[in-house]
Amino acid sequence: MRLALCGGGTGGHVYPALVIADALRRELPAGAKLELLYLGAQEGAEVDLMQRADIPLHLVSSGPIRGRNPLELTRNAARMTRGVRQARRALSEFGAQAVLSTGGYASFPVAMAARSRRIPIVLYLPDVYPGWAARAIARLAHRIAATAPESMRRLPGAKTIVTGYPVREEFSQVSRPEARQRLGLDPEEKVLFVAGASQGAHSINQAVAENLRSLLELCEVIHISGRDDEEWLAGLANELPDKLRPRYHLFGYLHEEFPWAMAAADLALCRAGASVLGELPAVGLPGSIVYTNALVKTRSAGGMVSTGSWAWIEITDSRLFKEGPPASLVASLFVNEDTYLALANYGAPAVTVTMNDLWQDRQSEARGKTWTLPARTMKLLRRIASGRVGLS
Repeated sequence: MRLALCGGGTGGHVYPALVIADALRRELPAGAKLELLYLGAQEGAEVDLMQRADIPLHLVSSGPIRGRNPLELTRNAARMTRGVRQARRALSEFGAQAVLSTGGYASFPVAMAARSRRIPIVLYLPDVYPGWAARAIARLAHRIAATAPESMRRLPGAKTIVTGYPVREEFSQVSRPEARQRLGLDPEEKVLFVAGASQGAHSINQAVAENLRSLLELCEVIHISGRDDEEWLAGLANELPDKLRPRYHLFGYLHEEFPWAMAAADLALCRAGASVLGELPAVGLPGSIVYTNALVKTRSAGGMVSTGSWAWIEITDSRLFKEGPPASLVASLFVNEDTYLALANYGAPAVTVTMNDLWQDRQSEARGKTWTLPARTMKLLRRIASGRVGLS
């Protein structure tokens, strides 16, 4: 079987595609072979991840469409048109029998090319709220898998099923004692895990930096910062007192060691995202989930939320600085045994998380309103699909 993969450019889109491909490989009859090709963007996380996974990568031009000024919109439309042609050629040469998309604008040209070649498309939606590309691809897809039930009202119900988030198998193979040994952590010390998605989160990094000494007095810190902020954080670490410096474990990015870093911790401080809300329950790690202020404009974040198998404390970017600095939050959870145990007791290991309460009160997208693409965007996408957008 020959399967083409495509998806958005961040680890949150790429990892699910890899996990699903591995699961499919195990389901094939004895002697059957699964051949893979990933179609992605030059600037995406897939460049490094495909090299590590030993999966061929074919680069496809693309660019964001929604919310762009007219000049950038025209330029990215041209890239999309070029990307459709590149993807058509790649799919034909590869002999793809099916396409698995995980959304993101980088996957839209591939989906359009697959449709033109009559290649079946399966869409997996990692996020609760589908972006414009996922909603467009959903119209073309033969089958759709969604992480959360909340997505169902925004997707074609007849061909959509809720599957949960596909967690990497490595998360079921880790243990805290071995994780602490691998990472050189004190087996008895409290450990905080900090991460801002695959590309990092500057607001979280900044908040941790401003509270770093206070945090290190409380616990050891595993900090996955993203590449962009790694250098200045490393400089900050070098200025720490000798007694605190060994307690700070900074990484720009982690690959195989990422599940072990989660397993080693007692508490997490992470940017909200589908992968985080799938992986933390898999290792039973309670946490504080940081939402961007834009996602919670009308939500009073700061409460304890439960999905039935896991719980977390919600905070926003602004609360990191104004209402509850990280050191105070971490101290309150480590010191307040009742609150910490309430979180930890929900943290039973799980393979998937349904996220029933995730963003349930978000009012910026009115309840009951049908999610449709703006007419101008839909017209442009149809022109891209037909090749009527020029490349100049």
